[in-house]
Amino acid sequence: MRVKMKNLLNDLASEEYCYLTTTGRVTGNPHEIEIWFCINESTVYLMSGGGDRSDWVKNLMKNPSVKVRIAEHTFNAAARIVKDKTEEMLVRNRLADKYNERESDGSLSEWAQSALVVAFDLNIDRK
Repeated sequence: MRVKMKNLLNDLASEEYCYLTTTGRVTGNPHEIEIWFCINESTVYLMSGGGDRSDWVKNLMKNPSVKVRIAEHTFNAAARIVKDKTEEMLVRNRLADKYNERESDGSLSEWAQSALVVAFDLNIDRK
């Protein structure tokens, strides 16, 4: 990853929300949501409290090509459900820390423990 892009993504990581645009699985129309996120290298991660029942997850399962907007920067990305346990726990902990989703004993909140982890690999090498 180029240095400028790495610096940009590091700066964007502190934004509170990102905006995910999926293609509707029935209508084919674009659908945008505002959602919490974290970034690791060139991947943006989100978690779905509704699991695979959330409309945005159903949409990306039909068409994994999405757009992710953070501040004024929009990226094309490929969505995937995170299956790797190490990657999954990294994301759960990062999102819990960023959004204060920990219990008083420091353990992950119910949401941080159970939400479906979804990765968006940014296509940063193409215009």
